[in-house]
Amino acid sequence: MAGKVFFSVSMSLDGFVAPEERMDDPDGRRWTAQWMELQQWIFPLRFFRENLKLGEGGEEGRDNDIARETFERTGASVMGKRMFDLGEQAWPEEAPFHTPVFVVTHEKRDPWERPGGTTFHFVDDGIEAALGQAREAAGDRDVRLAGGGATILEYVNAGLIDEFSIALAPVLLGSGIRLFEGVDAGRVALEPVLAEPTRRVTHLTYAVRER
Repeated sequence: MAGKVFFSVSMSLDGFVAPEERMDDPDGRRWTAQWMELQQWIFPLRFFRENLKLGEGGEEGRDNDIARETFERTGASVMGKRMFDLGEQAWPEEAPFHTPVFVVTHEKRDPWERPGGTTFHFVDDGIEAALGQAREAAGDRDVRLAGGGATILEYVNAGLIDEFSIALAPVLLGSGIRLFEGVDAGRVALEPVLAEPTRRVTHLTYAVRER
């Protein structure tokens, strides 16, 4: 049986999943500071440190369990080209996915294999083709949409998402990329699955149904 298609993101209280890129922030310092504030719940976790090979130690607890469970359920990932371009510069040599990753793009490019089990495949014939290849690679495990926000929204509006989780952070960004800006609300209905507060964030999970 095929697994679910899901996404899992951190979001500010005012609805942003990434800060705004600003002309008065040419070196990206402000953007980076805001992004790190949004993601601050995950950096201290034992799983995060293990996955990026940052050394021993780190916090355990429910946040750590959720991060590990999200990783373990994922058999393949899908992402947009812009997220790949940013990550290609920032990820360590051993990229943190450890599964096949399918990049939605308009460019033709040979697969890019990295140490540790991550291979990036570049799909230039649409979001459904990328998802189909990811499903095949994932087998009976789940397919995660890794981002960014525009790519996630395309899949939501196409009716291709089964479930999503938000780590709602006590942060106000004021501007940036809104997760559901432009969502086709007339076709998407949500069913609450989980609402679980921890010390740093509130984890919210919803099943997605066609309205």
